[in-house]
Amino acid sequence: MQNLVHDHRTRLGWSQQKLAEELDVSRQTIISIERGRFDPSLPLAFRLAVIFGTTLEELFIPDDTTPSRDAKGTPGISLDSPP
Repeated sequence: MQNLVHDHRTRLGWSQQKLAEELDVSRQTIISIERGRFDPSLPLAFRLAVIFGTTLEELFIPDDTTPSRDAKGTPGISLDSPP
């Protein structure tokens, strides 16, 4: 999953440490999120969105934005591609 955490953080003029303190997480957690090595939990993702005044959809971008379809053509999880 891609994200715009770095862009929003720098727009506010905040350091990684400042954001970490606001979220009560480590600076390493912020680094890992910004580099795409760690996807935050849903509660943490919501807190990020609130701090940045945006939505989850605008902050986090799925790697595959095309919804999969099952054998009946119904949107859902595809067995042909990994989750």
